[in-house]
Parts: sequence; structure tokens; C-alpha cells
Amino acid sequence: MLYTLAAGLARGARASVVAAFGCTLGIVPHMLAAITGLAALLHTSAVAFQTLKYLGVAYLIYMAWTTIRETGALTVDESAPPSSRKVIVSGVLINLLNPKLTIFFFAFLPQFVSTGEAHASLRMVELSAVFMLVTFVIFAIYGVFAAAVREHVISRPPVLIWMRRVFGGAFVALAGRLAFTQR
Repeated sequence: MLYTLAAGLARGARASVVAAFGCTLGIVPHMLAAITGLAALLHTSAVAFQTLKYLGVAYLIYMAWTTIRETGALTVDESAPPSSRKVIVSGVLINLLNPKLTIFFFAFLPQFVSTGEAHASLRMVELSAVFMLVTFVIFAIYGVFAAAVREHVISRPPVLIWMRRVFGGAFVALAGRLAFTQR
């Protein structure tokens, strides 16, 4: 959600929706891992969990560093729209490197699928699709709201500096929380 808000503030509504899409795409590997049973490996293998966890911590710290390091004013340049590919890749990486998502799907999905159900995998895909749709809609709403107040933020440099520090600090806090997460 923070990434979607940051994209909305920095690049506008279109970028925030693209960021929401990227974050939603980052859910797909976790969903597939849960459906195919690969999440059990992550749950039982301390090495796999720790590796993915620390990759996620490193990426969140990188996001914090780039957010805080940015010093220029946000400007609206309609002739050069933001790179959708870069925004999507960042969104995917944020969710892809979050091992808690796999554990969430591993613990969450099976609760709603009967063990005797004939098409259990299809039911899990269906439930995952609903989760992804809700995630996308909520993230997009937050991002579009951030884009709506963008002009109020970029017209006040002290607010802009404060926002960058808050987002950078939030990324660091999330990295710290992830670093101390236990399986």
C-alpha cells in the first residue's frame, strides 16, 4: 500500500494504478506456491524462509534509501509518462520478496476448501482471484486518493520533504519488522 501511495504522490493517478497492478501481480507466485504445495517447503525450510526474508528486507531498505535520497521537487511532465514497466517491476518485487504472503496463502486458502472437494485447486484459484481483485481495488483507491492530493503536496516543499521521510521511515520499519519475523 505504501508503494501505491508513493507512486500516486510522485507520478499521479495512472502510476498509482499501475503500481497497484504490479503489487497485485506480485501475489501470483505466492498463490501458486500455496496451491501447488510449495509453500510447505517455505514453511518447513528455515534456509528458504530466511533467504527470501532477507532478500525482502534488502529490497525494502533499498526502497527507503531511494525514497529518502530523492531531493528534487515532484513535477508533472505529461510529455514523459512514467515507465509502466519500472513501476510494475517494483510492485512485483515488493510482494514477491515478502515470505509472509506465501505463509498467509498457505494458512488462509485451505480453510475455505473442503478436503473432499473434487476441484480443490480450482476453488483455491477462485479464492485467490477474489483476494487479488480486492487487493487491487483497495490499493488503486489509496493511490488515486494520493494522486488527488498530489498538487497540495508538491506545492509545499517542507511537506514533500516530510512525506519522503515518512515513506522512507515506513519502508525501514517494514524491513525491520520483516527481519524479526519468525516462521
